[in-house]
Amino acid sequence: MDAAAPRATLVNLAHAYGVATEYWDWQGAHVTVADATIRAVLGALGVEAADDEQVARSLDAVDERQWRRVLPPTVVCREGWTPWVPVHVPHGSSVRVEVELEDGTTRVVPQVDHWVEPREVDGVLVGEATFELPADLPLGWHRLHAHIGAAAVDRSAEAAGTGSAAGSPHIATATLVVTPATLALPESLRDGRVWGLMEQVYQVRSERSWGIGDLSDLAELAAWAGEDLGADFVLVNPLHAAEPVPPMEPSPYLPTTRRFVNPVYLRVEEIPEAAGLTGAALRRAREAAESGRALNTDDTIDRDAVWAAKRAALEEVYRLGLTGRRARDFARYCRTEGEGLLTFATWCALAEEHGLPWTAWPAGLQDPASAEVAAFRETHRDRVDFHRWLQWLLDGQLAAVQRDAKAAGMSLGVVHDLAVGVNPHGADAWGLADALARGVTVGAPPDQFNQLGQDWDQPPWRPDRLAELGYAPYRDMLRTVLKDSGGIRVDHIIGLFRLWWVPQGHPASEGTYVRYDHEALVGILVLEAQRAGAVVVGEDLGVVEPWARDYMRERGVLGTSILWFEWDSEGRPLAPERYRELCLSTVTTHDLPPTAGYLGLEHVALRDRLGLLTRSVEEERAVELESIGNVKALLRERGLIGDDAGVPEVVEGLHRLLAQTPSRMLGVAVTDLVGDIRSINQPGTQDEYPNWRLPLAGPDGRPVGLEQVMASPAAPRLARAVGRLIPAE
Repeated sequence: MDAAAPRATLVNLAHAYGVATEYWDWQGAHVTVADATIRAVLGALGVEAADDEQVARSLDAVDERQWRRVLPPTVVCREGWTPWVPVHVPHGSSVRVEVELEDGTTRVVPQVDHWVEPREVDGVLVGEATFELPADLPLGWHRLHAHIGAAAVDRSAEAAGTGSAAGSPHIATATLVVTPATLALPESLRDGRVWGLMEQVYQVRSERSWGIGDLSDLAELAAWAGEDLGADFVLVNPLHAAEPVPPMEPSPYLPTTRRFVNPVYLRVEEIPEAAGLTGAALRRAREAAESGRALNTDDTIDRDAVWAAKRAALEEVYRLGLTGRRARDFARYCRTEGEGLLTFATWCALAEEHGLPWTAWPAGLQDPASAEVAAFRETHRDRVDFHRWLQWLLDGQLAAVQRDAKAAGMSLGVVHDLAVGVNPHGADAWGLADALARGVTVGAPPDQFNQLGQDWDQPPWRPDRLAELGYAPYRDMLRTVLKDSGGIRVDHIIGLFRLWWVPQGHPASEGTYVRYDHEALVGILVLEAQRAGAVVVGEDLGVVEPWARDYMRERGVLGTSILWFEWDSEGRPLAPERYRELCLSTVTTHDLPPTAGYLGLEHVALRDRLGLLTRSVEEERAVELESIGNVKALLRERGLIGDDAGVPEVVEGLHRLLAQTPSRMLGVAVTDLVGDIRSINQPGTQDEYPNWRLPLAGPDGRPVGLEQVMASPAAPRLARAVGRLIPAE
């Protein structure tokens, strides 16, 4: 046999499952993916490919996949589209298809005269009937029902409840999602430009904080930015939940779940029931508050100590119970969030009882659907309710933040951030284990700023399982993040098109891309955002296929431009007029130092100390100094800085340059308001650097608080640079 045949067969199998066998890297070089990587990734998708014999068998079975299903697991289309839906039934059987709309009404789906040759599958001759969805279906989440055989011709059986009830072999059901063709932009973006602040909430502590910035601090910042600076939004880090027991993961981009929120952000004093504390309970709560506020002077953020103090106080408040309207509101919240909230709260209670990781729990507790978990939930009902109560409190305080932001004149208010994935030992990895791939992690291939590649230690969605689940876990997550917000930033939005999968035990550079159904994932994102009245910003940095950005623009999704990454084809800083219009443009991002630090080459010095450079530090400095020099030359050419401009003047000039772009959204980092120079995160590191643990600081590295931010003389200057605001005094 031809020696190339096994490789060709493996390549064909990989392509059938959306696994890339080659790609072009950040420098334009062609890379052929190693067979070992391809086999490992296919294995994570449940495809047998360990040897050539398995590969051949798996490839033979590919064509029969759809013939084994009556309906596709999920059909996603845009409004006005009329896609054909294949329906597979025993050859010669009658079949009728209808759509059950969200409102409970039904629509008959007409069959198309389209002959497809029947196929024998497992000894049965299977035929394919074709149906065309109507063009006037409303937006939303619907159900497709295929009535087969007797159920197709005898509707009386359906009325009598015999032979065609849900789950009957005569009826097959699939999810149908109709999405907007284009996301309608909020009015403020349709009419012109908006600008806002970008904040890591935990960094910005106030005098009333308990060692970490909280939702009350966020509300204060938003009100000040809206009223005094004329800002339209505040973009925050992901607020997703972390572990309920120490050690709490510091990275907001490695949460235990993306659907629920970290209670470390609660402001205890603003819980209505806290006013009812008396006696010993009040004394204990005050002691917790004192220990929490004592953490405000620390030069790093100790989430474990913060949570210990807050949890002690929250326990006291919880024991007071709820009455009247508050009790009814809590019960309503639990009903609305349903099984997802109950599963998460149960995991939290289990983590308190048995520690983490959950893979070390007794076998019966590792399955959320087991009898052992149900029994635990019953005997620990109070602890489960405590964690549901925390999420209810967060829901209320987040709603209050958005009300305050809008009342202060912000057109958008809070824009939330959605992380790429979740912790492999977290609640979603336990509760949604069937939807996540095993044996691989998500990351990124080598690029200019991370030349060894990145491994984010997150299990990726399995594209096939998402479709089989009707995208419900993805939808429910989006709805929570979009609730009470003016927008959502999707970190690494290219992951909705393709994700870099790294087999466990391999370096990040030895991964490959896996394709996702971007029409479904982006369409559902657009649908949920439109229903929430929110804008969507996709972080589309790094190695990106050009057509993906075109697709985002077509769907009304904004991209992201970072000034330091924008260059033209001749290696010059991109002229501001050539920036994208449908875009959030900023000078810096959380994966780079604040602007003053970048100008001082803090990023080069840090990566050199951590051994992350693939070329000499002298060469790296020379390259960066040349780039910064070219940007400064553009600023001088535009009259935005003088020849002797210092760092503050250059920072302001860079923001004035942004104002010359057509971008609909402009962002100003809170770190730039106070002259911070330290990176909040260095990609490619874990314990080598205090990622996500540094409080806001001034140029001297000393922590500064929210009160100092609001008194910063740089704030009105940068607001004037990017906004339509405040006359100079």
